[in-house]
Amino acid sequence: QVQLLESGGGLVQAGDSLRLSCTASGRTYSDYSMAWFRQAPGKEREFVAAIRANDGKANYADSVKGRFTISRDRGKMSSHLQMNSLKPDDTAVYYCAARANSLNYGSLSRSDVYDSWGQGTQVTVPS
Repeated sequence: QVQLLESGGGLVQAGDSLRLSCTASGRTYSDYSMAWFRQAPGKEREFVAAIRANDGKANYADSVKGRFTISRDRGKMSSHLQMNSLKPDDTAVYYCAARANSLNYGSLSRSDVYDSWGQGTQVTVPS
């Protein structure tokens, strides 16, 4: 079983940057897909970004394109989410999700394809 641990959340001002990290432990895989989702108070969980390990191809939600960048560590089941130009609308609990194998591009944004989830890390951007 894969355990995921997120880190890097915090309270920042609008326009600032944060870098979230997600590291897997337990039964890890060299080929995997890893994603970030977020959930704001009173809202549904939504897709943010995802990456597949085999070629590093990434997928982003329209709301974060050009501001967020996801990356993965070669040889290690982990990813990072660099978040720039943060806005109050980015305030949410950010969850890391992962599964074995690199998914086809169109499936990366689906929450139901991931079978391991982290506990979440809070990102707060006051208005």
